[in-house]
Amino acid sequence: MKPCLSLLLLLLASPAAAETRIGLGAPLTGPDAAFGAELRNGVEQAVLDVNAKGGILGQHVVLDIGDDGSDPKKGVAVAKNFVAQKVRFVVGHFNSTVTLPASEIYSDRGVLDITPASINPQVTERGLDLVFRTCGRDDRQASVAAKYLAAQGAKKIAILHDRTTYGKDLADKTRKALLDKGIRDVLYDGVDKDQKDYSAIVARIKASGADFLYWGGDAADAGRIVRQMRAQGINTVLFGADAIASDDFEAAGGDAAEGTLLTLPPDPRRRPEAAPAAQRFEARGIDPEAYTLYAYAAVEVIEGAAEAAGSLDPAAMAKVMHSGVPFKTVLGALSYDSKGDRIEPDYRVFVWKKGIDGKMETEKLGE
Repeated sequence: MKPCLSLLLLLLASPAAAETRIGLGAPLTGPDAAFGAELRNGVEQAVLDVNAKGGILGQHVVLDIGDDGSDPKKGVAVAKNFVAQKVRFVVGHFNSTVTLPASEIYSDRGVLDITPASINPQVTERGLDLVFRTCGRDDRQASVAAKYLAAQGAKKIAILHDRTTYGKDLADKTRKALLDKGIRDVLYDGVDKDQKDYSAIVARIKASGADFLYWGGDAADAGRIVRQMRAQGINTVLFGADAIASDDFEAAGGDAAEGTLLTLPPDPRRRPEAAPAAQRFEARGIDPEAYTLYAYAAVEVIEGAAEAAGSLDPAAMAKVMHSGVPFKTVLGALSYDSKGDRIEPDYRVFVWKKGIDGKMETEKLGE
C-alpha cells in the first residue's frame, strides 16, 4: 500500500475530535457595531483560552458568529441559523430589542443564552429557564440613580429619552423610582436619535430650571445635548447610564462632557481576577473595555456550569446556574437567582472627569 494512501485511510478511520458550538449574536454592522466588536473580542479570546486548556469537558469549542445589525428581525434570523447549525450555547445579543425575540427561539429549542449587555428587565422576567445575563438590569440602574439624586437633595429633575425601547424604559424606570421618593420631574419628553440640532429641547430644559437632566439613550446623542446645553449657558448636570460610558460621548460632548454623572459597574479591567485575561487581550492589541469582559465572562459561566453539572446539556447546566452556585469569572464570582439575574450588586455612580493625560475618564463617586 502506498504511504499516502495509508495516511488517507488512517485519517478516515480516526474519529473526529468531539466539539461543542457556541454562538455569538452581536451587532457587527450598524449603529452599535463598536459594541458588537467588544462582544466579539471578548468571546473570541475566551474561546481561545478555553480551548488552550482542553476545551469544555474535553470538547473543543467552535465559535459561530451571527451579525444582527441591532435589528430584531435579523436577530431572529441569526437565532434560527444557530439552531440549524446545532449551536447549544449563545452569548448575545447586545440590544434588548434583539435579545427579547431571539431568546424566545433559543428557549424553545433548548439553547442556553447569556447576554452580556441587554439590561431590559423583561429579558429575565418571562420565566425562560435558559436565559441569563452577565450584566445588570436597568431598573437597578434606575434605583441607584434615584437614590443618589435624592441624597443630593435634588428637587428639579428633567427626564429625557431617545424613544428607543432601551432609552424609554430606562427613563421610565428612573422616573418611577424618583416618584417613589416623592420627587416629581419638571420635564419629561422623548427626542429622535441621531439629531444634530437639539436646540428646541435644550431651550425647554433651560425654561424648566432643572438642576439635573436624566438621560435614557446612547452616548453620541447625550454628548451633543450636553454640548448644546453648555453653549446656551445651561449648567444643568447630565445624568446617564452605562450606555454613555463610551468614547463616543467624549467625542460628541467635548469639554462639556466633564461633570456628567452615570451609573456603571466598577471597571472590570481593574479587578484582580481580570488581570491574566487582560494581559492576553493586550498582547493582541485589544483594550478589553466596556462590554468585552462581560462577553468573556459569559463563556466562563458556560464552562463553569458544564463542569458543575458534569454535562453539556443546557437544561442541566441551567438548573445548576439557578441554584445560586458561584462561578469564577473575570468579573469576580457570579451567581444567579431563579430568574437568571446576577445576585451580586453591580451599579455605582461615576462622574466624567479629565485625567492627567487630558482625556475624559470615569471616576467612581462612592457607594
